[in-house]
Amino acid sequence: MTATLASALDAAYDKAAAGTRLSVEDAVLLLGQGDVLTLGSLANAARQRHNPGNVVTYIVDRNVNYTNVCVTYCSFCAFYRPPGHEEGYVQTFEQVAARLEELRAQDGRQVLLQGGHHPDLPIAWYEGMLRSIKARFPEINIHGFSPPEITHFAELWKLPMAEIVARFKAAGLRSIPGGGGEILVDRVRKIIAPMKATSDEWLAVMGEAHRQGLTSSATMMYGHVETLAERVAHLDRVRRQQDETKGFTAFICWSYQNPNTNLLRKVKDPAGAYDYLRTVAVARLFLDNVRHVQSSWVTQGPKIGQLALDFGCDDMGGTMMEENVVSAAGTTYQLPPDEMERTIREAGYEPRRRTTFYEVLPPVTVPGART
Repeated sequence: MTATLASALDAAYDKAAAGTRLSVEDAVLLLGQGDVLTLGSLANAARQRHNPGNVVTYIVDRNVNYTNVCVTYCSFCAFYRPPGHEEGYVQTFEQVAARLEELRAQDGRQVLLQGGHHPDLPIAWYEGMLRSIKARFPEINIHGFSPPEITHFAELWKLPMAEIVARFKAAGLRSIPGGGGEILVDRVRKIIAPMKATSDEWLAVMGEAHRQGLTSSATMMYGHVETLAERVAHLDRVRRQQDETKGFTAFICWSYQNPNTNLLRKVKDPAGAYDYLRTVAVARLFLDNVRHVQSSWVTQGPKIGQLALDFGCDDMGGTMMEENVVSAAGTTYQLPPDEMERTIREAGYEPRRRTTFYEVLPPVTVPGART
């Protein structure tokens, strides 16, 4: 390392330690050259500034993939089926309700509705599903429809995106997941998902949702064809959107999962745990206006999920009673509530359940959890 590079790195460390806003250049330098343990220490200090104390939160939730029929054909996705495929499905409202009865039995607080870009379902079907859930499960927050789904709906139904958000909100939607963010650089998106929403469209949906009073998460799927600079460009776009509309409650990143996907031939050396810890630490340092950072144990596994709690993460995300998208790509980690509590305690933290909106719930006795 040259003296000039070492000096620049020390200056970036100093800014991070002081809580001063990092520049894009600082973040690229830290991501590419920063010492991983130093980054972890700095990110943990930043986590304490945003969320002081020893509590790590999680939510009891369930993913409901209402359809796997999709016309976007993303190369990294092993979940979708094209129209007419024998394995394609659309769940009935009663099938959705049966899954949510199981979630209610665990005192669950969130359902993540996520589906393929179905070419035929009308808006009345989606409004009916939302109203059905809201009426039968008022205690369960509906967290649904990522920005690419909403841009798909706008094109399919020839309606303004803002009208779709408003109608879904009136039917029961209260928050939007950050799915489909991938990397918010169109060079990358044209390679891995050329038929999905552009970077500007993803951000436009989030901005409109925030202006209408909905909150959302922000995500990043990295480790495929993007450069480190493009990874940071994604973080920069999230930070700038948050400066404007202030609706992102949390940031979640995960590495591309390559088994069983068409993108596999383009990615010979997918990102591992070391890269994940560096990336999540830099994200915590850079995103100074997003309060919460989730550990992505779903893709990295519970052990790396625990380590991430020392690299800036203050939340373990959802228990995910059901997960079909990542698991279709070959990653199948599961953590029911008792295991989630044990995992957090083993890492040296106090587990607490929360809502979608990061309201901490009263402590509960979880069968099988050690206290």
